Amino acid sequence: MQRNTGITEPITVEYGFLDNENDAEKLKSNYIDYAEAVVRAVLQYIGYGDYASGTYTVKKGDSLWSIAKKYNITVEELKAANNLTSNLLNVGQTLKIPIIEQVPENYIVYTVSKGDTLYKIANEYGISVDKLIEYNNLTSTNLSVGQRILIPTELDTSLYDTYVVQPGDSLYRIAIKYNTNVENLMSINNLSSNLLNIGQNLLVPKIESIQEAFDYVVKVGDSLYSIANKYNTTVDEIKSINNLTNNVLNVGQTLKIPSKDQITYVVKSGDNLYSIANKYDTTVDNIKKKNNLSSNLLNIGQILII
Repeated sequence: MQRNTGITEPITVEYGFLDNENDAEKLKSNYIDYAEAVVRAVLQYIGYGDYASGTYTVKKGDSLWSIAKKYNITVEELKAANNLTSNLLNVGQTLKIPIIEQVPENYIVYTVSKGDTLYKIANEYGISVDKLIEYNNLTSTNLSVGQRILIPTELDTSLYDTYVVQPGDSLYRIAIKYNTNVENLMSINNLSSNLLNIGQNLLVPKIESIQEAFDYVVKVGDSLYSIANKYNTTVDEIKSINNLTNNVLNVGQTLKIPSKDQITYVVKSGDNLYSIANKYDTTVDNIKKKNNLSSNLLNIGQILII
């Protein structure tokens, strides 16, 4: 097989043998990774080192923006590949240029920005945090600015209910009711305008699927420990879901607090805190405390943690 090859250096790659359905399925699901591993190994063998990035030498007049545009990547991806903390460049500086991996069919790539969390990204694209972790083989919920996250373009229908449009409905009112926004409703339903028809079916987020976290506004005297203890969670979980790197809090800061098997209630016309508390055998003060309420006023469609 490798005879009479002249000046070329032949290389034989043997993957192994498929003799059962599990092996066949494994190859089918991971063929891109296997092919990539062979390319990497061959290029390293012949002395090309790490093929996953090229290099570029900064010239006079260059900027991160112009270089990123030249290689069809983002400034954030370029900075992340080179561990840059500012946009300053020096003539003669060598930059690594990340090669963008092939995106699987039915996926899009999302580049993590400052302030992003898995919860925020999952809620925006109508999937669960667990699915994001599974799709991207993540070992934790921590994200880095510039990190690329695969987002499946096919909706996870298990996260949605069907809502039938009623007289007087609007996308805005429905969005408020289901704790989402008009843009998200239009996206998941492939709508090109805000017009609705009575009897029309819309996909809406399931109430339980959006209760992975709730907002808490930091007060004087609060600490991560006291907040975690109050809501039956841990300091590490709060730091993770909010991408916090230290324990410092600011009064007025809004934190996402992971929910722990708590009952939720959607406020209806005629409801008040007393009637809801009576229904669930609790107190008005307890509901106000859990929901960080400063008054007894409620809004129709508001979601309360009981």
